[in-house]
Amino acid sequence: MAGDKKTSNRLIHESSPYLLQHAHNPVDWYPWGEEALTRAKQEDKPILVSIGYAACHWCHVMEHQSFENPKVAEVMNSRFICIKVDREERPDVDAVYMDALQAMGLQGGWPLNVFLNAEAKPFYGGTYFQPQQWVNLLLNIAEAYEKNRQELDTSADQFVSHLNKSEFEKYGLTQSTLEVSEGDLNLMYTNLSKRFDVEYGGLSPAPKFPMPTNYLWLLRYYHHTQDEKALKHLHLTLRELAYGGIYDQAGGGFARYSVDAEWLVPHFEKMLYDNGQLISLYAEAYQATRETLYHDVVYETIAFAERELMSSEGGFYSSLDADSEGEEGKFYTFTKDELHHMLHSEEPLFSKYYHATAAGNFEHGRNILHRRISDERFAQENELELEVLQEMVANWKDIVMNTRAQRIRPGLDDKILCSWNALMLKGLSDAYYTFGNKHFLELALQNANFILHKFLKGNRLYHNYKNGKATIEGFLEDYALVISAFIRLYEVTFDEKWLHQARGLTDYTLENFYDDSDGFFFFKDKSTKQLIASKKELLDNVIPSSNSVMATNLHYLGLYFIEEPYIAKSENMLAKVKTLVLKEPSHLSNWAILYFNKLTPTAEVSIVGPEAPEMRAEISSFYQPNMLLAGALNSSNVPLMLGKEILKDKTTVYVCYNNTCRFPVFTAAEALEQMQVKQEKPKFPSL
Repeated sequence: MAGDKKTSNRLIHESSPYLLQHAHNPVDWYPWGEEALTRAKQEDKPILVSIGYAACHWCHVMEHQSFENPKVAEVMNSRFICIKVDREERPDVDAVYMDALQAMGLQGGWPLNVFLNAEAKPFYGGTYFQPQQWVNLLLNIAEAYEKNRQELDTSADQFVSHLNKSEFEKYGLTQSTLEVSEGDLNLMYTNLSKRFDVEYGGLSPAPKFPMPTNYLWLLRYYHHTQDEKALKHLHLTLRELAYGGIYDQAGGGFARYSVDAEWLVPHFEKMLYDNGQLISLYAEAYQATRETLYHDVVYETIAFAERELMSSEGGFYSSLDADSEGEEGKFYTFTKDELHHMLHSEEPLFSKYYHATAAGNFEHGRNILHRRISDERFAQENELELEVLQEMVANWKDIVMNTRAQRIRPGLDDKILCSWNALMLKGLSDAYYTFGNKHFLELALQNANFILHKFLKGNRLYHNYKNGKATIEGFLEDYALVISAFIRLYEVTFDEKWLHQARGLTDYTLENFYDDSDGFFFFKDKSTKQLIASKKELLDNVIPSSNSVMATNLHYLGLYFIEEPYIAKSENMLAKVKTLVLKEPSHLSNWAILYFNKLTPTAEVSIVGPEAPEMRAEISSFYQPNMLLAGALNSSNVPLMLGKEILKDKTTVYVCYNNTCRFPVFTAAEALEQMQVKQEKPKFPSL
């Protein structure tokens, strides 16, 4: 073992908090890299790749039970080359070996433990194992590797062959010209709605993840069709999420997922990528509905992110652990006695509001705070003035936060990831777009400049940043999500720097990620060291797929820069996945949003004149989901704006579709009328 054998292994030199958590294991861990792979070849040993992340509860459990155990470590060290991977730092490695596990017919998850031959080709794997199971498996694998090597190598070659199947073959894609129709849009809704949980919102079954792009699409579908059922399910989902234990009722911010259908019991880890996207979703939902609850969720979640995840340099850290003091959720939950001690005479009303009981609704008699009804209804049922109740709730939240401040906090994963920061940047920009709160814009600009100065070297992005260093070359998700965020930041500032940065990064991806043979983008930069398989990310997950984001970026940038090749590539990508989108919209909802953009089509709104920022703010206060904004105080070099001039010495608005413009107008109301945007609050259906 490198370094001090009694106290640390090679991971002590890493910056990832997850890897550093394992730096004092007796296991002779290597980080992913040439040193470990070369040693495996030299010693002809099998490789164990163990993949997890800092906020993963079962990763901590397996470390404590097995990797901290000297006897287990002895088996691992003597028979295997052991590699630890932070999946958030190396999503490329995680994707390859997760696909391999699923190709073996096994259920995926983390911790992900995969066994490879000396050529880094997988032949077996699994997730969490109890200690004795783990030792037995290690011994069986080691014996099989010695006695049945040829058979294992053949199996590994077959898995690698499977991993390198083209997307056309894997998903049954077909080459076609893009055709869009209202019927297809309705079919997407029909297929998505089959999974609606009509009691608690979201999609069945549990465990339930927020999946923001599903509801961004549903917002668009409702806006386009005025289908009351779509609005009802959207509001049910967003309300139950905001009322549930998955949402931090005192401090703001969302946990990663709920283990139950009611959104009550979360796995308590809080991830940057969820919260950035949920800010976007709730901001957009507020814009469409003017629902006060959505406003509060946005403001509270941004406050949480700034307070608990933002670094002094302007970047956002990755996550907060689920566990503290060895217990999941202990930081966020309370016994009835604790509540009485905190709140005294107000405890009964507090407990009624947040559904806390003596028995508790979680482990060890503890309570997860959650709501079931609106403040208006609670005030009425308890004979309180609404304003009095709201003052009490604000005070209760302060008391809870002050109590939590005295507790041992969950662990912070303080690495800063480019792609996840881009999601938060987009969220902050969307929040400013909707609410016009200047502090949101200040945070967005601080973060955008952090991305420029810490992640961008020349024309290449890097994926990670910690302790002043960015060491891992960027993946497609980094480029795609930064481009998307920079486009939005341009729309809310009209600072052309952000739009030109977005285009420069797009051209880099076309040169270094794009595959001319099928029209999609590789996940990994072709100029960097490759793995055993070259993956392309097509299906949308909690984070939308990098290819769907790039297809959307090409659509918007094609309009801004009047670049037909961009638009053609975007339409070609969408055409190939269209059949999948129709069948499985819940797994391709960001593609479905792009489909909506192609169907409607996109309104190209250019504002020129001294009051361009004010005009933008007025226009963007109304919900028009398929619109891009360009603007300047006098003139602009953005091709979309060429020839669009100030008329009659007034700030002038040009509304165009497919480069064909309506008559120039001079008020936001006239521009909204040209776009047929309704300017009244929708009536919510009864739930």
